[in-house]
Amino acid sequence: MGTSNTKSGFSKKSVVISKSLSPVVAVLFPLPLWAALPTPVAPSTAPPAGDWIGLIQGYIKDGGLVLGLAIAVLGFLWIAYLGFAKFNEARQGKAEWAEVGVLGIVGAIVLIFASYLLTEAAGVI
Repeated sequence: MGTSNTKSGFSKKSVVISKSLSPVVAVLFPLPLWAALPTPVAPSTAPPAGDWIGLIQGYIKDGGLVLGLAIAVLGFLWIAYLGFAKFNEARQGKAEWAEVGVLGIVGAIVLIFASYLLTEAAGVI
């Protein structure tokens, strides 16, 4: 009677042992756990099997392309936000309509130039 019972009726010692054995059982019997996982998608460069450096470089390249796409989307959203803000100011009489037109033209040029630079950078990576 030297062990005290917890609220569930198990001794503290048996609870500690069962908690410490759970990871061991998961490591020893992982097959059912891994059975339903999909196969990972290879990077766009498709390195040969066993080329870990090429695989990592491919994933870094794909990550760089996604980062460039995110930058382009953020630039588009920023120009759109500025355009709506300037349009609202022009409707309220706080800005000239010519400013809205200049912002639209300059914004389009900036977006085209940024897209060009990101496309060139994707070819270099």
